[in-house]
Amino acid sequence: MDHTRQTAYSDPGRYAGLLDAVPTDIAGLTDVVRNLLIHYRGGEVEFTPDRLEEVNHRWVDEILACDQQRNAVPLTTPREPVDRVAGCCRDFTLLAVAMLRHQGIPARSRIGFASYFTPGFHHDHVIVEYFDRGRWNQVDPQIGPAEHWGFDVHDIPAGRFRSAAEVWLAFRAGEIDGDLYGVAPDLPIRGGWFIRDYVFLQLAHLRGDELLLWDGFGAMADDLSMDLGPTDELAALLVAADAGDRSADTKLADLYRIDPDLHPGRLIEVRSPTGTPPYRIDLGTRRKLPGLSD
Repeated sequence: MDHTRQTAYSDPGRYAGLLDAVPTDIAGLTDVVRNLLIHYRGGEVEFTPDRLEEVNHRWVDEILACDQQRNAVPLTTPREPVDRVAGCCRDFTLLAVAMLRHQGIPARSRIGFASYFTPGFHHDHVIVEYFDRGRWNQVDPQIGPAEHWGFDVHDIPAGRFRSAAEVWLAFRAGEIDGDLYGVAPDLPIRGGWFIRDYVFLQLAHLRGDELLLWDGFGAMADDLSMDLGPTDELAALLVAADAGDRSADTKLADLYRIDPDLHPGRLIEVRSPTGTPPYRIDLGTRRKLPGLSD
């Protein structure tokens, strides 16, 4: 897959010209991302329900439209926290990926778990990977380097972030406690089923479908009652592809194309964290539809 090309999700559309002025260095670029977005659970702003709905912007052109309707200034012009678009780690990453691709740099989003937010717990997280100097570099665009994380947020060292596929294989091998992997220590959204669902999200993002973290499709489920062998095989292929196995990458591409359980269809089930009732979205028309499919 050509990771220099925009996807339907990362394409800035009519706002592409705004990206021309974004800095070309990774530190400057992620500064711009944090200038545009604010985490909806970060505590800096108490959002009204309509503002919270901004976290459901799934396309970069929607994020930029929201920003420009509120600010109507270049992306590098400082915004007050209250004027930034509410989002989550996936949005920080997708916007950074869009900016990098706009500059012709191979970039992709990576789904997994980070160990650096809460000691002893591994939060679900999405980071940027961009290709430079012969390797994929991992960057966390949500957090700033001045926050003293103990490592370079523009080049995350091994072990601080693990892909969903790596975590799933470790879980299946009995090497980790699945209950220490999830949304937050004070929330029940965690465990083996959650890790398994993120394996499918990891594959979707890798193949250019940079879905929301609360989207549901195909083989995703909220339990582990099914045959887990296929998930083990999928995770092993993802890990092998990350290690440079081109045959594994080719097999993943083929499976993603032909297996309806592995890729989103036209309709996506959405269970937003904003408290709105579950709904469906038509990915072709971008229309919101009531209720969930059977």
